[in-house]
Amino acid sequence: MARYLVIVESPAKVKTIKKFLGSSYVVTASNGHVRDLPKSTLGIDVEHDFEPKYITIRGKGDILANLRKEVKKADKIYLATDPDREGEAIAWHLYIALKLEDKKVYRISFNEITKNAVKTSIKEAREIDMNLVDAQQARRALDRMVGYRISPLLWAKVKRGLSAGRVQSVALRLIADREDEINAFVPEEYWTLEASLQIEGEKKPLVAKFVGDIYSKEQMDSIVKELEHEKFYVEDIKASERSKKAPLPFTTSTMQQEASKVLNFATQKTMRIAQQLYEEGMITYLRTDSTRVSDEAQENAKAYITENYGEKYILRTGKKTNAEKKIQDAHEAIRPTDITKAPAVMKDNLSRDAFRLYQLIWKRFVASRMDAAKYETTSVKIAAGKHSFMVTTSSVKFDGFRAVYTEADEEKEESNVMVKRISKDSKLTKESLDAKQHFTQPPAHYTEASLVKTLEELGIGRPSTYAPTISTIIARRYVAKEKKNLYMTEIGEVVNGMMKQSFPSIVDVNFTANMEGLLDMVAEGKVEWKSIISNFYPDLEEAVELAEKELQKVKIADEVTDVICEECGRNMVIKYGPHGKFLACPGFPECRNTKQYLEKIGVKCPLCGKDVVVRKTKKGRKYYGCEDNPNCEYMSWNKPIEKSDKNLK
Repeated sequence: MARYLVIVESPAKVKTIKKFLGSSYVVTASNGHVRDLPKSTLGIDVEHDFEPKYITIRGKGDILANLRKEVKKADKIYLATDPDREGEAIAWHLYIALKLEDKKVYRISFNEITKNAVKTSIKEAREIDMNLVDAQQARRALDRMVGYRISPLLWAKVKRGLSAGRVQSVALRLIADREDEINAFVPEEYWTLEASLQIEGEKKPLVAKFVGDIYSKEQMDSIVKELEHEKFYVEDIKASERSKKAPLPFTTSTMQQEASKVLNFATQKTMRIAQQLYEEGMITYLRTDSTRVSDEAQENAKAYITENYGEKYILRTGKKTNAEKKIQDAHEAIRPTDITKAPAVMKDNLSRDAFRLYQLIWKRFVASRMDAAKYETTSVKIAAGKHSFMVTTSSVKFDGFRAVYTEADEEKEESNVMVKRISKDSKLTKESLDAKQHFTQPPAHYTEASLVKTLEELGIGRPSTYAPTISTIIARRYVAKEKKNLYMTEIGEVVNGMMKQSFPSIVDVNFTANMEGLLDMVAEGKVEWKSIISNFYPDLEEAVELAEKELQKVKIADEVTDVICEECGRNMVIKYGPHGKFLACPGFPECRNTKQYLEKIGVKCPLCGKDVVVRKTKKGRKYYGCEDNPNCEYMSWNKPIEKSDKNLK
């Protein structure tokens, strides 16, 4: 009897796939990568055509030994690693490490772990796609070159334990640039005006909003004065209908964004749980930037929606998919493998977090196959002299996809029953005018969700890189995360400054996006991967050599202050530690006195008149507080400025 060996990545898949294939198949796992570049050296022979020097990963020797035993007994070997570049590369490394040159070896991949998908993949077995392998090799080599050559420079100039990365450095710059925008932001004053109007015969008043821009109190006072003796009347009523299309099914990026907003999941947590759902056969592959859905899934969704919601809910027109096809579009969108496995049915089989993410994916997919929601909108224009006011109401005419799903940041529909009772003949009496002062707000700090969205829009990284990129800059303490927002720490500012000064191309958004485009071209067989490496490395090496000579070692720690050491009388100096600046006695090691560093910003405390200083939370986020804390409780997340600024209250 023939014996077939199937090698997957994760042990979690083994039992399920074995059940699908039967007794003639042996299914085993490689536990991910088995070969990689060595940690102790660059691992790329720059003198000989940039050839990588792969070694067996520590701890994988026994796994490979067991796999070799199974290979000897197998008539055919199927490499069933994940259906992306990383998976293709793992299959190739297994091919080399297990010396399968003289064996019947086939590459199979499946977008979902279901009986039909696994059996179909066996029938459609192919050779390893070396274009995909080379794209992954190019990415790995580029990342290794950046990390291996720049990280030691950061150790020498700042402190040990820091790292630079091709994508992480750009992400760090995006966060830093956003903080610069926020710090440079000058609030601008504006006003809003609402009129409370009594409709004859009605008990409740109608509130209408002023149409136009008001930028100062003087302008507001002038408008209010002009309205004192004006009559308010209905000038126009417009009724219209609008529709809102269902959202597309999830990609990796949109799943991470929505899970962050709705479930408060970090990107890394979202991917970990999605991986579990994929391996358990609940959802399709989780690393994709495609919104395509298979014909079979389309038909199953149509049948399910018809049965559970009615035929009128079926999507009438085809959904748009990605305008620009990327290499990952070989996959489908993220969706449930079986639409009949509704969240309520599966709840008892899943952990709380797995259930919540599965429910989000299931609802999003079902909604994406449903028709648009339709709304009736009524707008009433009210005149008062030369000024106009507007009131609008919107009501749901047909809920469509909203019967299943609403997006986290979807605006609520304004519903005002009074608008339905108004006509052109309605008599209006002004009851009151409500004027309010506002100030424009700075750009929002990045969250993990908005950073992922920006990285995707700029073409930086790919579905598999978003979560590890963000996790790395947080783990390195370059960025602190508080209440979903990402904030630069002091050490992050130092590293970003050095990268911008000495390696401007590496932290350049366009350069990084273009590099991703080149990697896609490698995957498509249009560019030879070593040509990218050979063009990149000389410029990197030159920049590193120049930085070693020109970059000054960070000596923030040695700045002398006017704070006197209580123990020995010396002027204390500023030192730089893992959590930022602190004060230390220069008499170390004789005197070991240290204390918190308080940086004055030149603004007096509005409560007690003492200096406002920069402080930090335990996670490294900046805030501003009184130097007399805890006696004075003043604090602000935003940098205060003197009251004389006319733009602030």
